[in-house]
Amino acid sequence: MNPHVVHNKEQSRYDLFLGEELIGLADYVNVDGELQITHTEVNPEHQGNNYAAILVREALADIEANDLGKVWPVCPYVVKYMQKHPETAHLLSRELN
Repeated sequence: MNPHVVHNKEQSRYDLFLGEELIGLADYVNVDGELQITHTEVNPEHQGNNYAAILVREALADIEANDLGKVWPVCPYVVKYMQKHPETAHLLSRELN
């Protein structure tokens, strides 16, 4: 089974599914057009399979594709992901330190 990510607008988050099972999520808050990604998690039994990276990659791709605004990563995992993937820098609302 391949993981897939769904934008759950009602809950202000991105959901990561493996088949029908919700295995992770990335919460965000929209503050004046800036999407602050505040928290990401993957169920413990699914950790270590690169699912968090897939979740963040797909969330950022959706934000860009749908012109949802600029991103400010509050979650430490998203900060590290964006630092590791400089091709995402254009999505930042400001420079990372």
